[in-house]
Amino acid sequence: MVKVIIFGATGAVASATARAAHARGASVVLAARNPTKPIPALTPEDEKNGSNQRVHADLTDPETIRHAVTTTNATRAFVYTVFGALDHMRTSLEAMKSAGIEHVVYLSSFAVKGEPGSVGPDNFIAYAHARVEVTLNEVFGSSGYVAVRPSFYATNTQWWLAAAAEGRVGMAYPEAKFDLVVPEDIGRVCGTLLAQGSSVVQGNFVNLLGQEELALGDAVRLLSRETTGREVEVVTVGEKEEIECLVAKLGFPEPLARAVVQQNREQSLGLGRGLVDFATDADYARNVHRITGSQPTGFREWAQQA
Repeated sequence: MVKVIIFGATGAVASATARAAHARGASVVLAARNPTKPIPALTPEDEKNGSNQRVHADLTDPETIRHAVTTTNATRAFVYTVFGALDHMRTSLEAMKSAGIEHVVYLSSFAVKGEPGSVGPDNFIAYAHARVEVTLNEVFGSSGYVAVRPSFYATNTQWWLAAAAEGRVGMAYPEAKFDLVVPEDIGRVCGTLLAQGSSVVQGNFVNLLGQEELALGDAVRLLSRETTGREVEVVTVGEKEEIECLVAKLGFPEPLARAVVQQNREQSLGLGRGLVDFATDADYARNVHRITGSQPTGFREWAQQA
């Protein structure tokens, strides 16, 4: 039985990854900075019945990584991006490798286009993920990892709803259309690749798109109706106001807030400059089914359960 370690196990995608890997026969180690914290959609009874164990590990602390891997004998790992890591996670990934990890499934981003090494720092989100992909290739080799690159998360719509004031949601580009991929589907892909290997993927990355082509403003309205039963008013605001809102109300680092607004602006303009080009990228929406064998989740279905 293959043993996999899920770093950041308390996150939505990581939790789904753990459950999918277990369902496909893997022994699962749940690693978190706070190993007593509840894990989404995984009850204590589920943990007891499944071959799961919890350990302390922090992706910013290589010694905790090394200890978690060596004490559990895990050979495959799920990791995510640590924003702000000056070495693009090199010391953390080297710690995994030296401790016995042979293969990594990395939660990257659809913002990474073309060769990771050619992605420049002008796009904060793309650059942060691309540099980790470069580091993975240098540490594990081209066959030692697979990068899963999901597009626009359905859960991102919760940002604007959380920042709403008195039933009013301010967005700089509410008309920008995205695909709204669901974290559970991302995790099912990652867990399948962890448990069964990544031979189903050609190369060392796979793109994932959701099932929608929905404007952000419409998505936020739908989410509000499904989760609260209330209508919200979506109003267009300037970029500066939206950036300030993301920073002040949601705690975004300013570079990330600027990158989100920039991404939305480019998506609203179209011309192939945005995150998703629905004319050329549509086939990626089939990858969830291709890899997992089950149908992906629509945005409305997700919103009804959110």
